Amino acid sequence: MDLQAIKGIRNKVQLATKFGIGYENGNRFIRGDPEYVRAACEGSLKRLDVDYIDLYYAHRVDVKVPIEITVGEMKKLVEEGKVKFIGLSEVSASDIRRAHAVHPLTAVQIEWSLWERDVEEDIISTCRELGIGIVAYSPLGRGFFTGKAVVEELPDGDFRKSVPKFHPENLEKNKILYERLSLIAA
Repeated sequence: MDLQAIKGIRNKVQLATKFGIGYENGNRFIRGDPEYVRAACEGSLKRLDVDYIDLYYAHRVDVKVPIEITVGEMKKLVEEGKVKFIGLSEVSASDIRRAHAVHPLTAVQIEWSLWERDVEEDIISTCRELGIGIVAYSPLGRGFFTGKAVVEELPDGDFRKSVPKFHPENLEKNKILYERLSLIAA
């Protein structure tokens, strides 16, 4: 990755990155152990050729490691000046509270769209209560609500093939949802 675009203007750029999901021998893994948290940060700093990361997210919760341990290592990175702020991605309200007790969270990243509304009850209210920013991903339903992704077949290699909402057995009822939404939008 060539980051020449931020050379000389680093102080004007907000840089966010994540750790925690990787692939080894074609298998996906999730890690949140302190050694991995630190190694991933050091690797990002080196690859990005920067002295610090503005917002450092744990991409997913490692169920083998208590969230307090993962966030404890992230806190150390903040104390060392390698990271300014920390965030979590795809976490429960309980995890948010436990993590925030170790070190204040700046942001929680979640899928939030017309398809994904269940986060509003617990996660959004928890973030609001604790003063944590919310970063929504896939607000247009992974492209479905753009009007271009209502397709019979997704191309080979498209990650949405693994998303149940895009499976053929669900596509017909989702097309009806899309058509209703389009009428409202019009």
